[in-house]
Amino acid sequence: MIDESSMSDRQPLEFTGERFTPECVREMAYEHWHRYAWAAELVGGRDVLDAACGEGYGSNLLAVRASSVTGLDLSEVAVAHARERYSRENLSFDRGDVTDLPYEADRFDVVVSFETLEHLEAHETLLAEFRRVLRPGGFLVLSSPDRKTYSDETGYDNPYHVRELYRDEFESLVSATFPAVRLYGQKLVFVSALWRLDGREGGQFLTDEEGSISTGAIPDYPPLYFIALAAADERCLPSGPGLSLYGDRSESVYRHYNDEVAKHIRAGHLLAEREAEIERLRAQLGRPWWRRLLGGS
Repeated sequence: MIDESSMSDRQPLEFTGERFTPECVREMAYEHWHRYAWAAELVGGRDVLDAACGEGYGSNLLAVRASSVTGLDLSEVAVAHARERYSRENLSFDRGDVTDLPYEADRFDVVVSFETLEHLEAHETLLAEFRRVLRPGGFLVLSSPDRKTYSDETGYDNPYHVRELYRDEFESLVSATFPAVRLYGQKLVFVSALWRLDGREGGQFLTDEEGSISTGAIPDYPPLYFIALAAADERCLPSGPGLSLYGDRSESVYRHYNDEVAKHIRAGHLLAEREAEIERLRAQLGRPWWRRLLGGS
């Protein structure tokens, strides 16, 4: 996932829960890497701003395809870390506030900002700044968790989130500044993948609900995150697949699942052995004392 040739040997940035770092694994890694890998397919040959870039791993990934990438973050520590860890001729990092961007108008072709919105109260100001620094034909890639599935249904209270939005609020917010909006959903799901090996024809998604199978072109799950492609005009929105799947070659989530299953199986065998031993001792204690001494039944 990381291009090692563009990285220094700098120590990893401490993980506090506020921002993702590449050393995080499995489910969290899938969510964050997928967003950037997906966006990287859209930014080829363009000048990109990665707003609230954090550790810098995403900016580095975007720079593989983009003409130039500027990562911006409010944290001096994160920016210093990114500058030392990632080195490309077309990649730079600045310190700044996403609600008061230190750039002139019409500076970028694309603004990418993942999991930023919910950390701020000034949503309208943020969107206005993104629109200001985008060129007339540019577009925004913006993600944020769905308050309904991320917080309401789980009871989870992320201490770093200031203002989460429901789907209608998210769409209304983005469309108020960007008239053209295309909405995507993201969620980590456990699926069996089956594909045509010559790569032809479109996709199909089968969903099983208590033995009843539904068929659709997209997953039939409520998203955990929303990703908006937004622009001033529909013609400025890049084309892309309706369904994107992401995985790592080492299959870390699957391997972790198999490891946990193996642990439970081993624990089950050990428990059965212990229970058999307990029953044997109980049976032995139930015999007359003189028979126990003689070893008889």
